[in-house]
Amino acid sequence: MDKESKKKIKIFGIASFLNDMGSDMIYPVWPIFVRSLGANMSVLGFLDGLGDALVSVSQAISGYISDRIQKRKIFVWLGYLMGGLSRIGYALSKNWIHLIPFRILDRAGKIRSAPRDAIIADLSTDQDRGENFGFLRMMDNLGAVAGILFCILLVNFLGFQKLFLLASIPSLIGVFLILIFIKEQKRDSTKIFKGISLKSFTPQFRYFLILSSIFSLGAFSYSFLLVFAKEFGFETGFIPILYLIFTAVASLFSIPFGKLSDKIGRKKVLEISFFFWILVCLFFLLLRNYLGIILAFIFYGLHKGALEPSQRAFVSELVPLEVRASALGGYQMVTGLFSFPASFLAGILWDNIGAFAPFIFSLSLTTLALFLLFKLDVIK
Repeated sequence: MDKESKKKIKIFGIASFLNDMGSDMIYPVWPIFVRSLGANMSVLGFLDGLGDALVSVSQAISGYISDRIQKRKIFVWLGYLMGGLSRIGYALSKNWIHLIPFRILDRAGKIRSAPRDAIIADLSTDQDRGENFGFLRMMDNLGAVAGILFCILLVNFLGFQKLFLLASIPSLIGVFLILIFIKEQKRDSTKIFKGISLKSFTPQFRYFLILSSIFSLGAFSYSFLLVFAKEFGFETGFIPILYLIFTAVASLFSIPFGKLSDKIGRKKVLEISFFFWILVCLFFLLLRNYLGIILAFIFYGLHKGALEPSQRAFVSELVPLEVRASALGGYQMVTGLFSFPASFLAGILWDNIGAFAPFIFSLSLTTLALFLLFKLDVIK
């Protein structure tokens, strides 16, 4: 990888750091904030699920349009702008219903992800693609750690409104970094995008999409982990620390897991990540004590650190170059659409059966997805 490519990846890393710092100044207290506005667990699940679905749809649309018009940069800076503006909207909300349009704006800001990931994939080689996606995730997570620390230090002094207003600033700085330092890449004129269909993608990609959707249907929002911990007995002031634990672990292990996927293969690291989520569910179900919950958050961080770099690198390598952004966006759309009922259903199960019901449901689906992942290499 040449110097210019390395510089671009570093700029993307810095912008990701800033955006996630802003996001995670509010995410540790998001479920508590939503509940304070009169929402029950089903409403919280609806808002989180709606957010996940919008993330996926926005990525698919931006990925397709990006390939169609052969432009990437505009989606990146516009996505950061939408994220910053949404936090201002959160600060002005007085009822959970008011959160809906700003939640839509916030998560639609993920239009940046598929085009940005396509740029990272294009700048990389087969030998360092996992490492570069790992670097990006590390910067995301380091920004999250910084944001969480600001949240812990400031929330009691500023309150939700002022904290959310402050959280908009880092993303707005990220907008200027992308506008000033990133130049649009020249695309290979011999690989013109002519539209997509299912035939555009390999059988392996379609199979992986199916098993990922099954996993996503059980992978409810982190909000449920935080609310579970609070209702178990953790003080409100300790909840952001639990969020910090899994985010810091994910940050520390993103690059190592990315490098590991370069060496032993993406599929094996994905199998490890699924296994980590199974452990998270088991810890919440069986180790009903403070240490067990803390361990669950540690393994949740390991799960995230292993999942995201290898997942994106794997998808980008399962499809032809000319439909890479579309595949990344389409993958996120389908799995995200399954994430919407995942969180909503988890909230319904929680309210009507009990706090352990979502974990049992997720454990079952993850076990099935892991079995299908083991079989992936026999699919032709």
